Amino acid sequence: MIKKSLEASERIDWLRLSRTQQIGPITFRELLRRFKTPREALEALPDLARRGGRTKALSPAPLKKIEQEVRVLEKKGGRFVALCEPDYPEALAAIDDAPPVLAVLGNLSLLHKPCLGIVGSRNASLNGRKMSERLAHDLGEANYVITSGLARGIDTSAHKAALATGTIAAMAGGVDIIYPEENRGLYEQIAESGCLISDQPLSTEPRANLFPRRNRLISGLSLGVIVVEAAKRSGSLITARMALEQGRDVFAVPGSPLDPRANGTNDLIRQGAVLTEKISDILEHLATPKLSLCEPTPPDFEAPLLVVDENQLDTGREKILENLSTCPVPVDELVRSCQMSLPLVLTVLLELELAGRLERHPGHTVSLIG
Repeated sequence: MIKKSLEASERIDWLRLSRTQQIGPITFRELLRRFKTPREALEALPDLARRGGRTKALSPAPLKKIEQEVRVLEKKGGRFVALCEPDYPEALAAIDDAPPVLAVLGNLSLLHKPCLGIVGSRNASLNGRKMSERLAHDLGEANYVITSGLARGIDTSAHKAALATGTIAAMAGGVDIIYPEENRGLYEQIAESGCLISDQPLSTEPRANLFPRRNRLISGLSLGVIVVEAAKRSGSLITARMALEQGRDVFAVPGSPLDPRANGTNDLIRQGAVLTEKISDILEHLATPKLSLCEPTPPDFEAPLLVVDENQLDTGREKILENLSTCPVPVDELVRSCQMSLPLVLTVLLELELAGRLERHPGHTVSLIG
C-alpha cells in the first residue's frame, strides 16, 4: 500500500467509521477491502447490518461530534493519525488489530524509532523500580525509545528514566485523560518531551476492558517487551502474551520465589522468555539473527475482495449460521466446512458482526454472541 497523508475531511471519515458501533479494527480493514473509501463504507453500513439480521438501524458516529473531537485535540497540540498515513508507526500497523486511527499528543517522531516496552507491577518493590529505571536509562542511551502504560510502579519508573532520551505512554482512556491522577506531573512531562497515544475517543475514562487494548499498543510499537515484576495474574503477563502473538521478543527479570511479584516473571523465563539481568542480555538477543524474523508489513487496503455472487448470499448465511456457535471457530475452518469461497464467508461474517450477532477473537476466530 502506498501511504499518503489524508485531507481533513478524509481523516474525519476514517474516524467516523472506526468509531461506529460494532466496528473493530479487523472489521474496519474488511470494510476498506470491500469499498474504495471509508465514506463509501459508511454509506453501505445500514444495508450490510440489515442483511445480517439487525433490526435497529446502524448509524455511523455523528459527524459533528467527530469534528468537535478533532478541534479539541488540535487545540491541545495533538492530532489524529490514520493507519494509511506516513506518520502512523509501521511496527504497530503490522499487527492484525492495529487501531485504524491513533490520537497522538507530543513528539510524533518517536513513533518511528526503535522501541522497547517495559512493564510490570503497580505495587512494585524498591529493587523492581530500580531495575526498571536502570534498564530504561541504559536502553535510552543505546537509542531505544521506551514504551509503557503510565501506570504507577514499574511503568512510572521506566517513563521517568527515559524522559531525556524518549518515551511513549500508551493510554487506556482518552489521550487527554490523566490516569492515575498521581502521575499528572509525569503526564505533562511526556506531553512536552515524549509522546502520548490512545485509540480511544477523547474524554474516555479508563475501564477494565480497555487496559488489554492499551497493552497491545505497548507491545505492537515495540521490538520486544521487558517484564520486570509481575504476579501470576497480572496485566503485564497479558502484554507479554500479546507480544508473543505479534511476533515480538519477551524479556523477563528473574526474582525471588518468595516474592509473589516474581512468580509471573519466573514463569515467563520457564516458558522461554529471555532471562534479563542487564542491558547486554537484551541487546545481544536483539542482535541475534532469527530465521522467522520478517519486516513489518503494513496493511493493503488497495486489494479489494473478489466480487461476491449476491444470489449465493442467502444460502450462504443459512449454512454459515448452522456451523457457528458461541464457541470460537477459526475462519479458515469455517470456509472448509461450509465449502464456500472465502469472499462469500467473509461477507456474511461482516454482515453478522455489523448486526451485533458475531464476535471476533484472537487468532482469526469468530463466534456467535449468546
